[in-house]
Amino acid sequence: MNTLYNFVYRGILTEESLDKVGRQRRRHFGGEEAVKLRVALSFDMLDSDLLADAQRMSIVYTAIHTFENTVRQLVQKAMMEVHHETWWTQVPDKIQRKVKTRMEEDAKFKWHGTRGSSEIIYCDFGDLSSIIVTQWAVFEDILTDMEWTKAILNTLEMSRNIIMHGGMLAKEDVERIGMNIRDWIRQAG
Repeated sequence: MNTLYNFVYRGILTEESLDKVGRQRRRHFGGEEAVKLRVALSFDMLDSDLLADAQRMSIVYTAIHTFENTVRQLVQKAMMEVHHETWWTQVPDKIQRKVKTRMEEDAKFKWHGTRGSSEIIYCDFGDLSSIIVTQWAVFEDILTDMEWTKAILNTLEMSRNIIMHGGMLAKEDVERIGMNIRDWIRQAG
């Protein structure tokens, strides 16, 4: 019994020590936090049929949102490896101007949170494809086929836009999203 107690107590002390030195925990969402958000967002006042549709599409959006940010990370990492700290200067001027304008707009509204602090966060999904295509030499070893890359990103952007503007995707579209995400991850890692 004493051995079990010592084992558990050492485990608790280890957990506390790891927390004190800034251990990074994986973030999870659900349970109590989800309930609090539903209350804060007045879910009980919303149309139940529209809410059910939105909840279905929110699962799809979660996958696309995660994929989009995965592509952002890939773009930034690959560009930094080649162009180092000046990588952003290699992005097409049109995208740079749009991003600068968005960042300036965000800065005006200090009462509201911003998208983030990095330029890549302010890029549209389609901008990521443009960066990859215009800097193909940076991405060719990773993605191999430019036309395949553009097709995957364009298809996922189309689905993303439908969901973001209140639309519903058919089962086949959802399956295609899953297939495209799997293919991309197998190729790009």
